[in-house]
Amino acid sequence: MAEGRQIQHHGEAIVLRTWPFHEADLLVSLFTRDQGKVKGVARHAMKSRRRFGGALEPATQVRAHYTERPKQELVRLDSFEILWSPLSAPVDTLRLAGLQLIVEVLEEAMPDLAADDNIYRLAVTVLTAMNERGVWLPVTYFCLWMCRLMGWMPELGHCAACGLDLRGEVVWWSPTADGVTCKDDRRPGSRGLSAASVVESYRIARTPLAELAEEDWPAMRSADLRAFGVGMLERHLERRIRSAAMLYS
Repeated sequence: MAEGRQIQHHGEAIVLRTWPFHEADLLVSLFTRDQGKVKGVARHAMKSRRRFGGALEPATQVRAHYTERPKQELVRLDSFEILWSPLSAPVDTLRLAGLQLIVEVLEEAMPDLAADDNIYRLAVTVLTAMNERGVWLPVTYFCLWMCRLMGWMPELGHCAACGLDLRGEVVWWSPTADGVTCKDDRRPGSRGLSAASVVESYRIARTPLAELAEEDWPAMRSADLRAFGVGMLERHLERRIRSAAMLYS
């Protein structure tokens, strides 16, 4: 944070998480478009809804007005304007799990004060897509693209152990090791990823989400690919994604 003077910021952000802080205040984690992840205090937010209203709901996209203060780790959150709310559509258990997965991964993966416009735009795209035709495609799309943008996506075309060409074959991935392998070189605890799902991953890498959403994406479609994406995220985050388990509960 800057020293010596207060700096006011006004820009887009996604609310990631809130915690009670002091008596009526809330501590809020934001993923801002211009500054990356920022934490700040919403004074009296638990008593007064005038400045924030429903804008503190996790996964809400807001225009945030906040002030950076000298020698303070936490910014002062002044007011939010809602740009998009998860409450704009019914929130059932499945959709809630999908929304929470996005914000949980952003909270864990993104360092403080490291802006990444590609990841911000990805998050907005998948969060708003969960308004329409379910959660399975947006979750799969997010997990794979998040791995790609973070540099965590392994190369799927060849065995990491022997170099065998795996195009058109089942590939095997491990939650504890890098790369994918052929059947003969698979590691203990490895899981298979079908050739069709590998092809699907290439489609997701080059096709806009809106175009993919024109197709039917039931829960069973590319379920192994979705598990692979979650597994890669968990491997590199070095923790379980709690909301991922909620998708299957």
